[in-house]
Amino acid sequence: MKKHIMIALAALALLPSCKEKKENNVIIAPKQEEQKPVGPMVMQDLNSSNEVQWIGKTYRVVVNRKADSSLPQPEPEPGRKAYDNRITLKIVRPDGSEFFNRTFTKQDFSGYLDDKMRQSGVLLGIVLDRADGDNLIFAASVGSPDALSDEYIPMVLTVSRMGAVSIRRDNTMDTAAAPEEDEDGV
Repeated sequence: MKKHIMIALAALALLPSCKEKKENNVIIAPKQEEQKPVGPMVMQDLNSSNEVQWIGKTYRVVVNRKADSSLPQPEPEPGRKAYDNRITLKIVRPDGSEFFNRTFTKQDFSGYLDDKMRQSGVLLGIVLDRADGDNLIFAASVGSPDALSDEYIPMVLTVSRMGAVSIRRDNTMDTAAAPEEDEDGV
C-alpha cells in the first residue's frame, strides 16, 4: 500500500498545478496635478508694416501692439486676469513724414462692446483692410486673448484723408465662401 501511495504522490507531483496564479494588472501611477498658469495672460507683442496705394501715392501703415500692465486687467477666464493691449497706428507719407499717429486702447472701442466683452475682452488687433476713396479702412477687434478662442467683436476703424477717425461695429458677414454645389457636383 505504501507503494501505491508513493506512486500516487509521484503522479500528483508530475501533474501541472491546477492552481491559477493571479496576475497583477493593477498599475499604480501618481496622479499628475493640473498646472495652473501663473500670472495674467499676455498676448505676444506685434509689429507690422504694410504699403498701400492711397490718394495717388504709396503710404506705409505701421501697427504696433504691446501688452500694458498699467491698463485695467480684464478677466477672460474665471479667476484668471489678462493684460490688455495698447495698439499704435501710424500712417507715414511717401516723404517719410507722419500723417497719422495714434495709440488705441479697448476704451476707444467701449461704446461698441457688450457688457461681457467690456469685462473680459482685450484689444486684439488693428489690421489694414483696404484703401477706399479718401479713407483707409481697418479691421479692429476686441475679444478673448486665448489663441484657441474665436470669441471676439469685429469693428471697422476708418481714417479719412483729413486724419479723422470713425469706428463702427462690423455687422457684415464674410460672403467670400465658394458657391454651393448641387448633388451632381455642378
